[in-house]
Amino acid sequence: MERHRVSPVTVSRALGVLAAEGLVVTRPGSGTYVADRRPAVAGRAPDFDWQSVALGDRTVDAGGVRGLLTPPPEGAVALSGGYLHPSLQPLRALATAATRAARRPDAWGRPPLSGVPELRAWFARDLGGDVSPSDVLISGGGQDALTTVLRALLPPGAPLLVESPTYLGALAAARAAGLHPVPVPMDGDGVRPGLLAEAFAMTGSRVFYCQPTFHNPTGAVLPAERREQVLAVVRAAGAFVIEDDYARHLAIDPAPGPLVARDQDGRVVHIASLTKGTAPSMRIAAVVARGPVAERIRATQMVDAFFPARSLQETALELLTSPGWPRHLRLVSAALRRRRDALLAALARDLPETPVTRPTGGAHLWARLPAGVDDVALTEAALRAGVLVSAGRPFYPAEPPGPRLRLTYSAAATEAELSEGVRRLAQVLSKIV
Repeated sequence: MERHRVSPVTVSRALGVLAAEGLVVTRPGSGTYVADRRPAVAGRAPDFDWQSVALGDRTVDAGGVRGLLTPPPEGAVALSGGYLHPSLQPLRALATAATRAARRPDAWGRPPLSGVPELRAWFARDLGGDVSPSDVLISGGGQDALTTVLRALLPPGAPLLVESPTYLGALAAARAAGLHPVPVPMDGDGVRPGLLAEAFAMTGSRVFYCQPTFHNPTGAVLPAERREQVLAVVRAAGAFVIEDDYARHLAIDPAPGPLVARDQDGRVVHIASLTKGTAPSMRIAAVVARGPVAERIRATQMVDAFFPARSLQETALELLTSPGWPRHLRLVSAALRRRRDALLAALARDLPETPVTRPTGGAHLWARLPAGVDDVALTEAALRAGVLVSAGRPFYPAEPPGPRLRLTYSAAATEAELSEGVRRLAQVLSKIV
């Protein structure tokens, strides 16, 4: 304290950090001492090369997902990201819900293996159609649910049809499971049913993964008529469709009902996540499935992870059934509308020659760059200039049709920051084109 002119609290915290790192040890009744350190063998560094032989040639590429989960550097404008800015997250409501949930005597006990019944019932009501609570399995977040479903439905080596472009996390999960993603092209209204039918016929695939509502990265919404066409194609192929409904709670304008609400014969395996509309650590999602596939998915989750923590399920239930939940959705919808419009206005001002989509929900715009621009190199240069954007190339399971950027309007702090980010991006692009 005397040497560094700090308070006892600061010294105590510093010692706590050192103890957590194993650098000091506390001996009751004696004091705090420097920990014994095993001396390194003189002249010898650890040799881990043997692990390359033991691990074999299988790899898990987390590069794209890691980029989505890494916070922007200090001072950079976030025009990329997967979560709402903290100012849009229901943090107080979550804290209140967690406090109430923790008071329940069984909050830390083992939940029913399919999930807390009241939470399953809430998801069933929210989805509508013929979905019943017995169709719902509570999972530990959307990515966890997707990984479980892919492993349950397809063996390693099987083809998986995906929209092109598609969600980075889906590509990463599919490849980690040994699957082969096969691209099915999209237009402004989502996947093209005719090409989907051709892809089923050519590959013999039995599963199609899609995000028909507020698609990531393009923001497209599959119209009601085309939803019926997609279901007809899947039915004719004797296949399943995995509906990733990750952003339904980020609606700006109303969206068509989910595919699962139109499904009569168990073709749709639906994943509904709470994370995007709440906060990153609200790792709760629902998987909706019917028939033998439901039991396969339940068994796979049970083997992999047993069940999501009951305390988190109870917290989600407290939040979703509180009067503040619909109010939060209205506030988020209004904020996303302002942010989307601010980003579009900034792009029209500073990058008028760059065509972009105008989504009706979700978090992203999809921008087409001039031919010949290296979108990955542009992303790296933009980061050096203080703006974080996502290159389009990694979102494609095969060769992209041209350079693209994904621009996010939900992650920046303010609308003024969105405008500043576009200004910085325009300066970088002007030096490249």
